[in-house]
Amino acid sequence: MSEEQKSSPSRKRPTTDEFRAFVASGWAPRGTGVTPRAEVADHAARRRDAVSAAFPGERLVVPAGGLKVRSNDCDYVFRPHSAFAHLTGLGSDREPDAVLVLEPRHADDGTPTEGHESILYFRPLADRDTEEFFGDSRYGEFWVGARPTLDDIESELGLTARHIDGLADAVAKDAGEVTVRVVRDADAEVAERVDRARAAAAGTQEASETETRVDRQREADEQFAAFLSTLRFVKDEWEVEQMRDAVAGTHRGFDAVIADLPEAIHRGRGERWVEGVFGLHARHHGNGVGYDSICASGDHANTLHWIKNTGDIAEGDLLLLDAGVEVDSLFTADITRTLPVSGTFTDAQRRIYDAVYAAQEAGIAACKPGNRFSDVHAAAIRVIAEHLHAWGLLPEGVDVEATLDADHGQYHRRWMVHGTSHHLGIDVHDCALATREEYSDAELRPGMILTVEPGLYFKADDELVPAELRGNGVRIEDDILITEDGCENLSAAMPRSSAEIEQWIAGIWGTKA
Repeated sequence: MSEEQKSSPSRKRPTTDEFRAFVASGWAPRGTGVTPRAEVADHAARRRDAVSAAFPGERLVVPAGGLKVRSNDCDYVFRPHSAFAHLTGLGSDREPDAVLVLEPRHADDGTPTEGHESILYFRPLADRDTEEFFGDSRYGEFWVGARPTLDDIESELGLTARHIDGLADAVAKDAGEVTVRVVRDADAEVAERVDRARAAAAGTQEASETETRVDRQREADEQFAAFLSTLRFVKDEWEVEQMRDAVAGTHRGFDAVIADLPEAIHRGRGERWVEGVFGLHARHHGNGVGYDSICASGDHANTLHWIKNTGDIAEGDLLLLDAGVEVDSLFTADITRTLPVSGTFTDAQRRIYDAVYAAQEAGIAACKPGNRFSDVHAAAIRVIAEHLHAWGLLPEGVDVEATLDADHGQYHRRWMVHGTSHHLGIDVHDCALATREEYSDAELRPGMILTVEPGLYFKADDELVPAELRGNGVRIEDDILITEDGCENLSAAMPRSSAEIEQWIAGIWGTKA
């Protein structure tokens, strides 16, 4: 980082007319080639068509979001809002402050016609004779590299591109006659701009009328955001291939972690070492990690969202690694393996692991069209309850059916408190704005991708379990695609059973299991 980047925002760099002329001169011509159309462009267009059909005649505003300050004048790496990425095809770190507007089409006489024009408002590449070119440390080419031109975006994505300076007028135009919806949580400034346009169009109203109008508009915005979220339930063929790529990259990351386990033990703070090794491969293969990796050794595995990753890794530990590669399109894998750090499970660890494996097998078997999403958890948790009952861990007089009773049971949840599955895709917890009826109670359909991830967690200080089980946590998680006649485990190439796990480690270490 340069000293000028680190300086206070109030520190002004001297600029002269002579310097401006000098810095704008002497550059080779920019490339004039046509930007090729992106593979995702046609798929994104079909998604926008579905949105258009659901909201005929309405102006729909989907921001990418803006850069967020990490500290002082340093920003976090940008990630566009998921709805924006899904509808444009732009992933990775593209394009901060951009806004997709689906503008209802009209005939020449102003009569509404079918469909929408897709318009992307963004900040295009600035000319070299502008202050932005050399002086803007947030957007300028000198500082962050060249941006696409309007022509580049139109050629790449197959939609209309316009300068971001035209957004305010575009959003406010005919706001009193056209219903305007916005994805509010994507960009607060854009949402406020839409609110101002709607308020201006409404004119002077009584306070009660204004409050009712605002509530109604907010509700319409929420309905729009929820629709965009549930639009991602069923993946198209391009999205499925992105998921396959994410899973393949994740597999390589796990291989690398296993290969470096001896070093993680030797170095100390081994959880951090594991996090770094996986993160290296995630960043090299794709955009990075899809979520903060859980690298939990020993009793840390019993903290479900252990992302501190500050602990040592010791011989004899189980390492619960919950991690996924996010590819450049922002689709992410989400896979968990529980690995014996020494290469083999102890008898007690194997006992826990095999119970979780049996539960996962039951959950995967329930992944088929026509079953409900909740059936996957029901199948897996029954196996968990059966094992806990057989081991004598449930309270006296409580059998499997009693603990599975949703109203008066649930004792098994002491050792598996989380659900077995969630939808997966461009977000690690995809389609999160869906209602219960649309999510848990809904039928599984071909093209859906979900995780199956049962676990058992025996905390070190849990006096209700035998001593040999304490301090061990096990979770096994795979990414499952619902097919026409059942399901496909996208991560099936990654070993799962206890014997396969030991063979996997031995094969990478060059030892005998």
